[in-house]
Amino acid sequence: MMALDEQPYRFGELRRLVPDISQRMLTQTLHELQRDGYVHREVFPTKPPGVEYSLTELGRSMFKALNVLIQWADENHASVTAARLVFDSVKESA
Repeated sequence: MMALDEQPYRFGELRRLVPDISQRMLTQTLHELQRDGYVHREVFPTKPPGVEYSLTELGRSMFKALNVLIQWADENHASVTAARLVFDSVKESA
């Protein structure tokens, strides 16, 4: 979703942008996002057919809300890590 927020991409380009995902998982994820109305899949009449994925208006509106959560998580990552360390040390000493 973060990549598609920048611009439309072809499948191979998305695969390179998200290297830790298998082709099968990327295909499945894009299909589910398309089914839910977040992603648009456009087929171009070329040889071989070109396929491009982009966010729909619904996808863009959802990503705006999701991006707030991503920013919050990024800003608070150190605090969460510190809380986990304190919790784990208390748990181990009990």
